[in-house]
Amino acid sequence: MSQRVLVTEPIIPSVIDKLESHFQVDVGERGTYNDEEALIEAIPRYEAILPMLSNPITEQVIEAGENLKIIANHAVGYNNIDLEAADKHNVYVANTPGVLTDSCAEFTIGLMLAVSRRFFEAQRYLLNGKFNNWEPLGFLGKELNGSTLGIVGMGRIGTGVARRAKALGMDIQYHNRNRVDKETEQQLDATYCQELKTLIQDSDIISLHCPLTDETHHLIDEGALSLMDDDTILINTSRGPVVEEAALAEALHNETIGGAGLDVFEHEPDVHPRLQDAPNCLLTPHIASASYQTREAIGMLAANAIIGILQNQPASEIPNLIQP
Repeated sequence: MSQRVLVTEPIIPSVIDKLESHFQVDVGERGTYNDEEALIEAIPRYEAILPMLSNPITEQVIEAGENLKIIANHAVGYNNIDLEAADKHNVYVANTPGVLTDSCAEFTIGLMLAVSRRFFEAQRYLLNGKFNNWEPLGFLGKELNGSTLGIVGMGRIGTGVARRAKALGMDIQYHNRNRVDKETEQQLDATYCQELKTLIQDSDIISLHCPLTDETHHLIDEGALSLMDDDTILINTSRGPVVEEAALAEALHNETIGGAGLDVFEHEPDVHPRLQDAPNCLLTPHIASASYQTREAIGMLAANAIIGILQNQPASEIPNLIQP
């Protein structure tokens, strides 16, 4: 009997074609498997699942997967998967590191430019019929050249952002669990800040690239926001709950910080209502990796892990396995 793979919603067709050349593949409708009960009902029929970050792969789901051998997440993050349960039930877990570095780094720079130069506010002003002539004081913003960028989380994407920011003339400082190697620091002219407080106080723009953990949940809260200058810009393309949205909305409305660009949200897909009309706040629907090249590469990396495990390739030869 042919092995079966569940892809929880439509992805790049070439990835589906690759999986179908080896297995029977079912593709769910968008949103169907955002519900734990739907996953529990479906999972017993499959040897592999390729889920999205929005799909809760809980212990109950994994336990119900009596034939399940691998969960290959369609993302670099995997906070939607109960790793302990997967280990307990001897189910492999894979993610997709590395392939989305460039698209996410480019997108982050785009948010910085858009917020610092107030693109969204200016467009809304124009479309509302308020533009009647050039104004010498109209929509004055912050130039990236000469600004200090504080990066929280100097992994692949954070480093990619730093390389691009340096090319734009920005000064780089970063906060990370571990200091990066000296060669990278020298290439980027990057300064290590052991204390997050120091980075926040000394940065014109702060960009978040840390994983979501117990330690980083609400890392940027009311206290952290109070350390920012009134023209500091916050960018988040990491995970929504790293930022306390209610506190951020308050800071934006009170104009105690200069602006924010958010691609991820605390209770995604819901967005805090006070962020929706906050001044100089640009909101995008989790699209930092949304280039065709990157989404195809993400899918192929997940598909290759599934093919490897289901065809009994040694786990040591599959580079993107997290565990076991």
